[in-house]
Amino acid sequence: MSEQPQRTERRRSVSMADVAARAGVSSQTVSRVANGFEGVLEPTRVTVLAAMEELGYRPNSAARALKRGSFRAIGVISFTLSTVGNVRTVEAIAQSAAESGYAVTLIPVALPTESDVRQAFSRLEELAVDAIIAIMEVHLLDSARMTLPPGVPLVVVDSDADGAHAVVDTDQADGARQAVEHLLGLGHRTVHHLSGPAGSFAAERRALSWQHTLAAAGRSVPPAVHGDWSAESGYRIGRELAADADCTAVFCANDQMALGLYRALGEAGRRVPEDVSVVGFDDIPDAAVYSPPLTTVRQDFAEVGRRCVRSVLEQLDGGSGRDGSGLVPTRLLTRGSTSAPAA
Repeated sequence: MSEQPQRTERRRSVSMADVAARAGVSSQTVSRVANGFEGVLEPTRVTVLAAMEELGYRPNSAARALKRGSFRAIGVISFTLSTVGNVRTVEAIAQSAAESGYAVTLIPVALPTESDVRQAFSRLEELAVDAIIAIMEVHLLDSARMTLPPGVPLVVVDSDADGAHAVVDTDQADGARQAVEHLLGLGHRTVHHLSGPAGSFAAERRALSWQHTLAAAGRSVPPAVHGDWSAESGYRIGRELAADADCTAVFCANDQMALGLYRALGEAGRRVPEDVSVVGFDDIPDAAVYSPPLTTVRQDFAEVGRRCVRSVLEQLDGGSGRDGSGLVPTRLLTRGSTSAPAA
């Protein structure tokens, strides 16, 4: 006797009416409990929640969003996730958003083009978010001629953004100023600069501040050399600085490139800090255990992320978002990689 093929029936999803019947209340009461509305007696609420758990009921989040007019989601657009700063900022945004009951939808932008920026915003509109945080140069948003849906708050992580947007960022310029003034204060005649890549707004702010600080002090401004944020580029480009006998102090635009510079200087027989003082930027976790420990400018990425979320939530509540925005201060951490120049 041949076996009959078994039929697998799809389990019917639990409805609000099922929960109402199990709890002995109306569907309207179940709806009020599911959506967190007040006015439901505590014993009734407990009974309804118990029925939901027993039956495995899960409220329809999309339907709840339509009723509330809120998706409880924040979209984040980031130009690159290859840098420590952006990754740590996104991490802080996600954590701060979760603490406020919001999810985060991340859309990386592969290339800094108008088309890619427009596609990223269009994608977030399809995914239905309540607010957007853009970690990219504001000129990309303006040149892409973005038209946001009415009522969607926007925060830009770019210290060069104008008054058209709420802005949160590290005070890039002041951090670079602290680094250069520290080296000049030790007695170095000038400070060389290992800059980040062309097109990076963070690299641009730091380089301009380095240049202005030297000029204001009446010092010569050496040509900047450009890396790509990586330790490998710091080593490769840093060999130019290591070969320059007049170079006694270097301000690196980030800590990874400073690590590469360490190697280039070591291979050239130049000691840090006895022959060349080095200052980085970021204060990554490994900076304190470099050999020697790296003097660097600390960025508070966690505070940048928290302020971004605070600003969009303020806008969602009808405010301007300016109270939660602004520039987050930087702080120079003096360690073993800087000293007075050799006599």
